[in-house]
Amino acid sequence: MDILQFWNQMVGNPLLFIAVVLTLGVILVNGWTDAPNAIATCVTTRCLSPRKAIIMAAVFNFLGVFLMTMLNATVAETITKMVDFGDNANEAIIALSAALFAIVLWATLAWVFGIPTSESHALIAGLTGSAIALHGSFAGVNGSEWVKVIYGIGISVVLGFGLGWLVCKFVTKVCYNMNRPKTEPFFKGAQIAGAASMAFMHGAQDGQKFMGVILLCVYMSQGQALPSDISIPIWLMIVCSAVMALGTAMGGKKIIKSVGMDMVKLEKYQGFSADIAAALSLLFCSIFSLPVSTTHAKTTSIMGVGAVKRVSAINFGVVKEMVLTWILTFPGCGLVGFGMTKLFMWIFI
Repeated sequence: MDILQFWNQMVGNPLLFIAVVLTLGVILVNGWTDAPNAIATCVTTRCLSPRKAIIMAAVFNFLGVFLMTMLNATVAETITKMVDFGDNANEAIIALSAALFAIVLWATLAWVFGIPTSESHALIAGLTGSAIALHGSFAGVNGSEWVKVIYGIGISVVLGFGLGWLVCKFVTKVCYNMNRPKTEPFFKGAQIAGAASMAFMHGAQDGQKFMGVILLCVYMSQGQALPSDISIPIWLMIVCSAVMALGTAMGGKKIIKSVGMDMVKLEKYQGFSADIAAALSLLFCSIFSLPVSTTHAKTTSIMGVGAVKRVSAINFGVVKEMVLTWILTFPGCGLVGFGMTKLFMWIFI
């Protein structure tokens, strides 16, 4: 499907148009609440200016989307197979639109308070709540795909913290007798590379999820099931990456401060360690088709890095706020998705 065909379908189907616009809205919100995690440490240690970091994030988000989709598109497939909106195309697209509206609402509230929420988990929770509302039961939820989310949470948290601690400990041991000022140029370049790898993996994970939702909108509007092998067009990758970059430019500074400065005071070698650890965690989960949160991976890796020096270096007040947000996202966004679906069904049907 080329972009002209896609546009003609949207113009000819108002419900599809609304669903796609809402999906792009979710991607935009992801750009200002989730994507900044990839470049937070790089900016706060002054390796790059916010503007240059955002440009770098945009480029590597696209490369992550493009290359990982070519190699392994199963993260997108997991998201699209997680819920079933039924055979009625009209009801399905209304329910999906309600779920997307709920995700934008939830993420915006989290951004207002400067807390890095997980759009990945908001997406999963919103879709699940909407499917339950549509069916009136859990019949629309695919448990075998949903359980991958639980695995992803546990694995990303343990890997993020553990690898953060191990990488930072290794760097500390290797550089113990070195003249610290002389290592600054190396770690400045290394941290930029680490931030680029984080942006790459963010695109690989989150970009696939949202592109999968857009394709789900298209097929559902036609009353068709998704094909077994999803083919994602390049133009869609470019559009999603551009919207995500725009979101980061609009509202990323607040999240950058919360993640990169408030939680742990980082030096360049620590920022490099956190970025590499988080990127490796996301790569592992992507290879095994686990939809995980970039926020989880990055914040836990920063905590692991902070724990190398001393546990008290971690601001547990900020950590508590983040954990509370993560815990509330599934029931909270799920309930909002459920309620918005009931409301949309009442209004439009």
